Amino acid sequence: MARVLFINAGSEGHVNPTIGVVEELISRGEEVVYFTIEDFRERIEKTGATVRTIDGQKFIKAFISGGRNYLIERINGLLRTADIVIPSVLEQIEGEHFDYIIHDSMFGCGRLLAQILKLPAINSCTSFAQTKESFDKMLEQLSKEIPEEIVKPIYDEFRRLTEMVKEKYDVEIRSPYEVFCNPAPLTIVYTTREFQPFGETFDQTYKFVGPSISSRLTEENFNLTAIKGKSPIYISLGTVFNQAIDFYKLCFKAFGNTDHTVVMSIGGKTQISDLGEIPKNFIVKNYVPQTEVLKYAKLFITHGGMNSTNEGLYYGVPLIVIPQSADQPIIARQVANLGAGITLQMQSLTAKQLREAADHVLNQPSFYQAVANMRESFQKAGGYHQAVDEIFKFKSQYDI
Repeated sequence: MARVLFINAGSEGHVNPTIGVVEELISRGEEVVYFTIEDFRERIEKTGATVRTIDGQKFIKAFISGGRNYLIERINGLLRTADIVIPSVLEQIEGEHFDYIIHDSMFGCGRLLAQILKLPAINSCTSFAQTKESFDKMLEQLSKEIPEEIVKPIYDEFRRLTEMVKEKYDVEIRSPYEVFCNPAPLTIVYTTREFQPFGETFDQTYKFVGPSISSRLTEENFNLTAIKGKSPIYISLGTVFNQAIDFYKLCFKAFGNTDHTVVMSIGGKTQISDLGEIPKNFIVKNYVPQTEVLKYAKLFITHGGMNSTNEGLYYGVPLIVIPQSADQPIIARQVANLGAGITLQMQSLTAKQLREAADHVLNQPSFYQAVANMRESFQKAGGYHQAVDEIFKFKSQYDI
């Protein structure tokens, strides 16, 4: 049995794929100490892991203080979280022994902690992976679009922050890539090479295990018998970008009183009563058991978060992706490139456009063929079982 230090800050999309991995590690005899924010304590504790927390509010404040407009500002924000995460983790594990570390690909200063603690490291990548070459190229391109008088101070701040980290923690940061992608000797990527853009360019230190889908250990009040045999359209904007009353009402206009059964999940921040009259063919809930609903769905209208997209494709459901932020436009583009769905823009969207897009996807066999191919690759990939197989192979290489 080995002791595992798991570092993850706080975001549904970054935490959820790790649930099955942690359960599987524990079932195979590992002891897991998992750092996250208080919001995820209960969810992680149910896996059997020991949960310790960092201050979520201080973390977000530090991250946002770097700036939100440009990628390099976000990288500076991640560096600013070092003084929130690193002292807290080091204090809480003082005197303890760990055999290896698994850290998130973005949040939690994982690469820095691995170097400080001199532990063999595994990177848990919940979005598309990036090679250093592809990341540097993207950053260079984005930086060219920023006026020199704006970009220079941001890069000066990056250098100042890296010098501060070196001085405080005796760890050298050689590139923005190290901060944003937290590279490690092994990277677990929760999708397939087939779905990953330029999947063939990644070496064998990247293991594409497919979606990590496990029971979410939550009790949603949802009667699945209401949709059995009905092949519903399922609509959800995920857990972060779901305060969208106008969009939900637009969906009523697009699909209300049609032959479609529609299941719509609106999240916890919108009141169902704020939506007005709900068409009879709609089932509207704050939360639904997404993976269970997708088993019956014929179409998934989604924001295009990596977890939601992976789950839709895993269950063979074509997608209409309406990206909101973060990496969602890239994911939407890849869905469209592979013919597994189409993408729409929220800003100019009308009920007529949405209805016509749904009719187009539902009536074109090519979408179902593309999705069937993706489904096969996703279901063969192995998910969290395969992730832990790869972790155990890594352990044997390091004689852990």
